[in-house]
Amino acid sequence: MGRREHGPGLGDRLRSLPVRHRSFLEHALSAASGVDGLVGLSAGGSFIAGEIDEFSDLDLVLAVEPEAWPEILDRQQAIAAELHPSFLAGFTGEHVGEPRLLVCLYGPPLLHVDLKFVSLDDMHERVEDPVVLWERDGRMSAALARGEARYPSADPAWIEARFWIWAHYIADKIERGEIFEGLDGLGMLRAHVLSPLAFLGAGLDATGVRRIEDRLPAFATDLEQTVGGADSAASAAALEAAIELYTELREAGGGASRVAGSDDEISDVEREVRAYVAGLRGRLGLGGT
Repeated sequence: MGRREHGPGLGDRLRSLPVRHRSFLEHALSAASGVDGLVGLSAGGSFIAGEIDEFSDLDLVLAVEPEAWPEILDRQQAIAAELHPSFLAGFTGEHVGEPRLLVCLYGPPLLHVDLKFVSLDDMHERVEDPVVLWERDGRMSAALARGEARYPSADPAWIEARFWIWAHYIADKIERGEIFEGLDGLGMLRAHVLSPLAFLGAGLDATGVRRIEDRLPAFATDLEQTVGGADSAASAAALEAAIELYTELREAGGGASRVAGSDDEISDVEREVRAYVAGLRGRLGLGGT
């Protein structure tokens, strides 16, 4: 369940925050109890680990009385303004499949705050255990106790079933001259393939590429080779590096994502895409095979 930080413990935690984060939370905690339908407020993300710095956003979860749920969703922006008078703008999170999320900007000074409105009935389904900052009659803590946090980890088999098709798509975009589309594809590989596998191998929760420079510095150096540049030669080299890095990560995981058979066996799709990418430089007139 979520950790509770009421009383002196909460005061110590707030005092350790940058000024603008502390000021916002102090006002939000005071205001939340006056919002009809809200029964709790908790903080997730960097707040859990005590890693908030001046560049961090705030990830807040607002527990909602189930009966008030439809009305609260209709009032998301108004509630965001009630939590702090410096509310500037916000939009809902359909772009990440989460309409319960309101992505907000407050200020000045500018502060990014994510407000996730969650019914008590759904509080048990979550990816992390938030720090409960305020609640009414222990109801948020009780709702969290009905389930356990389950952070999604990388699935090597799921990745293997998609990687070579993605690699072929990126190669075609580079060869056509759609360099920025190819660079977007390489960014997707870093966020959804390479970094999650590296975190999995290190026994850490995957967070895309966020804070990877601090959490996996050696791997972050390897990842630099997959960034590429806005030309065909650099993009082709970055794709080759991404394939090489994926191969190393896959083998470090025991090769479990390969097709059944001997250790040296590879699938038809891998064989064909490797050959296709190997010929990319030649087809672009850049030399190589």
